[in-house]
Amino acid sequence: MLNLFDKEAIVSADKALPGRDETVQVADKHFVLNTPLRFSTDNLVEHGLSQALFGLGCFWGAEKRFWSLPGVYTTAAGYAGGSTNNPTYQEVCSGQTGHAEVVWLAYDPIQLSYEQLLMEFWQAHNPTQGMRQGNDKGTQYRSAVYTYSDMQMQEAEQSKIHYQNMLKEQGYPSITTEVKTASGFFYAEDYHQQYLAKNPSGYCGLGGTGVCY
Repeated sequence: MLNLFDKEAIVSADKALPGRDETVQVADKHFVLNTPLRFSTDNLVEHGLSQALFGLGCFWGAEKRFWSLPGVYTTAAGYAGGSTNNPTYQEVCSGQTGHAEVVWLAYDPIQLSYEQLLMEFWQAHNPTQGMRQGNDKGTQYRSAVYTYSDMQMQEAEQSKIHYQNMLKEQGYPSITTEVKTASGFFYAEDYHQQYLAKNPSGYCGLGGTGVCY
């Protein structure tokens, strides 16, 4: 049986659930920002937007952190980093997809830099916990940055080194965040999208270390 609490327990591609061809249906508009929820690469270029992808624990609270930033055009909760095509939430929670819960976002790079997004990412959660965030345990809660360009990769790696130094000064262990090239993003079910705006009293286990970037 897969041990969800083992930091090395991400399921291999050959053992992951197969998934499906059908994509998850989500609303056309962002519940908070009233902007499109789905974007193609051509749409992003047309609107002068860039994209980013982060995993920092439960995507409910993580998405709220990002949609609140000036310069963010739209956000979506979803799954990335694994092997299963178009997974369901139940499949991701089983640990048999290899995916992390993530937030995808489109942003205006004139108003908001990728470095500022990275700062929000590092400060919003504890990136030293392996396959968990607080009481949320499992491979889907791991810390991750999935990049869309060489520049994003370089900035992510540099920011990781910088924040590791800041954490070390406060006695924290090594960062366990994975930094990888984005290989795909799958939308989570519609009820997960902008969950804390639809359910203001909903659960949010997101918490940072208190160490400034």
